[in-house]
Amino acid sequence: MKKSISLALSCLALYACSPSTNTQVEEEKNQLEWRDLFNGKDLNDWSIKISKHELNDNFANTFRVEDGMMQVRYDGYDQFDRQYGHIFYNESFSNYVLQVQYRFVGEQANGGEGWAWRNSGAMLHGQDPKTMLVDQDFPISVEAQFLGGNGTDKRSTCNLCTPGTNVVLADTLFTPHCINSSSETYAGDQWVTANFIVLGDSVIHHMVGMDTVFSYNKPQIGGGNVNPFDPAVKIDGQLLKEGFISLQSESHPIDFRKVAIVELDDLIGKNDQLNEAVLNLLNSETIKN
Repeated sequence: MKKSISLALSCLALYACSPSTNTQVEEEKNQLEWRDLFNGKDLNDWSIKISKHELNDNFANTFRVEDGMMQVRYDGYDQFDRQYGHIFYNESFSNYVLQVQYRFVGEQANGGEGWAWRNSGAMLHGQDPKTMLVDQDFPISVEAQFLGGNGTDKRSTCNLCTPGTNVVLADTLFTPHCINSSSETYAGDQWVTANFIVLGDSVIHHMVGMDTVFSYNKPQIGGGNVNPFDPAVKIDGQLLKEGFISLQSESHPIDFRKVAIVELDDLIGKNDQLNEAVLNLLNSETIKN
């Protein structure tokens, strides 16, 4: 556990530029609080964009709130028909720790592709949903892909996919669409806690619980796997230092019981405070399964 946390924190120094006192560290720690993006009651702070439908047309009640959970359901669909959906929080973020607790349930919608079985994700640094075309399948974003196990095969979660984006791995621009993380496989309907450390256009870490399972640098617009798109929005090579967070609808039912964030903007450039604050958050009872 300590090794995994240290792996993530070791890269936070990319933003370091000034020392801090122990008193300052304690003051910043006391000021940091988890903020629930999903309130467990309604979707008032969220926007919905489903492919082939206008913004905020929640086709067939795909996204709903029941039993205190944000649920993605397809009981109103005859066929899925590539109607990929995303629900966006109505605010852009740059530097933060994000927590998403999810579980896959039930059976895949009729017409869902094989690859989409027990497949969803959290989109980071995404484009503004207002700029998406009506038929656009995915937002330009960096995807933390959620996969559920089938009881037999290795199927990691918190993988990386890149709709309309590229990232840098080991000083090399990564242009393929997806790459697996080092996580365990989570089969059945169990809850999984995914945590993400996102630091602007510098570094992003994917974590499952307390374990760092994937890290990469310099998220940027580029590549394919998003169609169609507005060329005025997809400016290849442009670094992504901020963007919108969204959750996916890809044809398999999924529940989200918690979506929470801690913003780190005030700690950028304060290495000791940043490391201490993130370590404190990752050790808190709040984010554990």
